[in-house]
Amino acid sequence: MILNPVQIAGIGMTSQRTRDRMRDRLREQGIANESVLSTMARVPRHLFVDEAMATRAYEDSALPIGEGQTISQPFVVARMTEVLLETGPVDKVLEVGTGSGYQAAVLSQLAAQVFTVERIKNLLDKARSRFAALHYSNIQSRYSDGSWGWASHGLFDAIIVTAAPSSVPAPLLEQLSIGGRMIVPVGSQQHNQVLTVVTRTTTGFEEQKLNGVKFVPFLSGKS
Repeated sequence: MILNPVQIAGIGMTSQRTRDRMRDRLREQGIANESVLSTMARVPRHLFVDEAMATRAYEDSALPIGEGQTISQPFVVARMTEVLLETGPVDKVLEVGTGSGYQAAVLSQLAAQVFTVERIKNLLDKARSRFAALHYSNIQSRYSDGSWGWASHGLFDAIIVTAAPSSVPAPLLEQLSIGGRMIVPVGSQQHNQVLTVVTRTTTGFEEQKLNGVKFVPFLSGKS
């Protein structure tokens, strides 16, 4: 994939002005981290959805990306990112569930290294093409069952899970550094999922429940 500056900047409903309006809306919705807000305004979300959906890219809604998966609404992306950064800057981040690649792209502007795993090969191939075209060189990706994480690159300062398991996979907990935090939607039913923050301490794990959310289910295996 080769992108020209006009494609990246966007026109009309994909323009920088539209991105700025999204940023302002996120601020009104309660996102307070200015680094997150400026990143959300900078990353071209319209390039992470199919061309037919591009004019809807900056709406505050989840959009289909194929394979039964979705790109999360901008507020959810911003909120999860903000929560990860609440205790300060992070160096190494693991994302479980690359999807379109948008969440990893946002994280790549805020962390030194981003490692992302995806179980659906078609989605991962598209995401990799986007990363390369946009020169996001600090993202490493892997075709893998997300429940395994990426132990060879751990421990991680932060882990973000973009699909909902019924409980947090144990290997992910073990790949979190002391003081690190994981944000994950937990719940077996879409109407009963809770965004949960897990912090690793010297004695174990502390859990904080935030708000209700709706994510696609966390599935094992590769596809």
